[in-house]
Amino acid sequence: MTGRTAAGTEPADPTIVAVEREDTGRHLARELRPGAFLAPRPLLPAPDRVRIALVGTRAGLLAGDDLLLHVSVGPGARLELTEPSGLVAYDHRGGASRWRARVDIAEGGELHWDARPFVVCDGARVERSMDIALAAGARMLWRDTLVLGRSGERGGSVRATTRVLYDGHDLLVEDLDLTEPDLRELPGVLGPHRVIGSVTALGSRPQGPPHPYRTEPAGPGVQVRLLDTVAPAIEAELAAVWQSWRYR
Repeated sequence: MTGRTAAGTEPADPTIVAVEREDTGRHLARELRPGAFLAPRPLLPAPDRVRIALVGTRAGLLAGDDLLLHVSVGPGARLELTEPSGLVAYDHRGGASRWRARVDIAEGGELHWDARPFVVCDGARVERSMDIALAAGARMLWRDTLVLGRSGERGGSVRATTRVLYDGHDLLVEDLDLTEPDLRELPGVLGPHRVIGSVTALGSRPQGPPHPYRTEPAGPGVQVRLLDTVAPAIEAELAAVWQSWRYR
């Protein structure tokens, strides 16, 4: 999984995380390959899953950067991904960057991904894509926060696309175009809000405490998405949703 962002840039090395479950029931990391931006580090083992931290090896995204991540979970395996810190896309000074992730989860597999905030600073221009393929009976729980700008900033340009396939059929397809600040700040779009946070369950519909912003796609899944002007309030509310759905 390699690619180019613009003329003259070199292909980025992908970060690869692949886990599987043996016939004995033991979980193991089949491949942990550091990439150009992230290094997978094993955490203390758990009896029923593999726990991996995605550790940043660079300060953030700059013009021409192309972050690639491939995560695969084998049949019946369980993976827990955590991020010790968020990712910042700095002023690209007229350039652009990309963040691309691909997730494949086999039948009976499960992934919990507790992602930290993705911050798009003034002057950044980022394309961000998440492609997820779940086999029948696979599940994923994903927490994600997008922040437009640091404190006092309006935020740069970002287009975030997500496509989720479940058993070969579209479950969730989204194109979040936040490239033009004047348009995204209109009433009915984001308005004054610059923080977008969500917890998404795919392949299942956990029945935690009721939430006013709970939505369900046309298939096995559910999402809670929140908007705010600052991150702490969203993070606290999403943490509560995450915990209530985590083991359901």
